[in-house]
Amino acid sequence: MPPGLKDVAARAGVSIKTVSNVVNGYVHVAPATRARVQAAIEALGYVPNIAARQLRSGRSGVIALAVPELQLPYFAEIAGLIVQAAERRSWTVLIDQTDGLAERERNLVAGLRRHAIDGLIFSPLALAGEELALRDGTPMVLLGERIWHGPADHVAIDNTAAAADATRHLTSLGRRRIAAIGVQDRPSAVTAHQRLAGYRAALTAAGLAVDPALEMPAEGFHRADGAAAMARLLDADDPPDAVFCFNDLLALGALRTLLSRGVSVPGDVAVIGFDDIEDGRFSTPTLSTIAPDAPRIAQLAVDLLAERLGDGPAAAGAPRELRVEHRLVVRESTAGTAGAAG
Repeated sequence: MPPGLKDVAARAGVSIKTVSNVVNGYVHVAPATRARVQAAIEALGYVPNIAARQLRSGRSGVIALAVPELQLPYFAEIAGLIVQAAERRSWTVLIDQTDGLAERERNLVAGLRRHAIDGLIFSPLALAGEELALRDGTPMVLLGERIWHGPADHVAIDNTAAAADATRHLTSLGRRRIAAIGVQDRPSAVTAHQRLAGYRAALTAAGLAVDPALEMPAEGFHRADGAAAMARLLDADDPPDAVFCFNDLLALGALRTLLSRGVSVPGDVAVIGFDDIEDGRFSTPTLSTIAPDAPRIAQLAVDLLAERLGDGPAAAGAPRELRVEHRLVVRESTAGTAGAAG
C-alpha cells in the first residue's frame, strides 16, 4: 500500500490534521513543523490523492491568473513566480491575457464559475471596482495600480514613490534636464499616471521646473516606443541630459537610439528604467532601474487567495490592501559602473 497521511504523521511526530493542513497549503502551520512534515512526505514518497481531496473540499485545485500582456517581461516573470507559489499548494494555474480590453476582462470575470476556477489573481486595466464587485463570488486577488480599496484583496507597490526615487537618483547626479518617457493620457493608464506624478514631484523637490517638452508620450511600453520617443527628444533644440523611462523595455529602446546616434551613456545622457527585467542586467550599458519585489508580490497574491479559500476568519473579512517594497538598483546606465543602492 502507498503511504498515507497516517504514515506521514507518525514519521513527523505530528497529528494527521497537521499533515492535512500542510498538504492543503494552510498558512497557519509553524515553519519548523511544516518543514518536518515536508521532510517526512519526501522521505516516504507520499503523493496526495488529489481527486479525493477535491471531492471532500468541493475545490478543483485550479486557479486563474489574468494579466494584460505576457509579452511584457514583468508580467511573464510574475506569472512564473505565481505558478511556482501555487505549485507548492498543489494548485494548477490557468493563465489568460486580456490585452487590457474591457470586453475580455468582463468575459473572464463572468466565466469563472463555468470553468470551475477556485479563485482568480487579476491585474485589470479596463474594469472598475464596481464591475469587479458584480462577479459570481469567486475569490479574487487584484494586482497592479488600477483599483485601490476595491472589492477584493490587492497587492501592489507604491508607483509614485518608486518613480520619485528613480528621478531623485538622476537629480543626485547633477542632471538638470531630465526627461520622462512613457506618458499616457487615457484614464486606464494608471501606472503611467502614477509614475508621471512621482517624476514631477521629485523634480519639484529638487528645485527643477516641470517642462512639458520633456514629457514624452508612448502608445505602449515596448522597445520601439522607447526608441521613437528618445529620437524625438534628441531632435529637440535642447535635448535632455537624463531620462526616466516608465519601464525597462522603454529604456532599452532609448538606449538603442542613443547608441545609434553616438550619444554617450551615461556621459551625455543617463538612463534609468523600471521593473528590473533580466534584459537590463545584460544590456550595454547595464540598466539602472527600480526593482519591485516580484517574488513577494507573487507569494502574497497566492497566500491571500489561499486564505480566502480557507475556513478561517480571513475567508470572509474585509478586502486588504498590501504594499510591497521596491528598491533602486544602480548600474552602468547612470553610474558608469555596476552597483546597487536602496
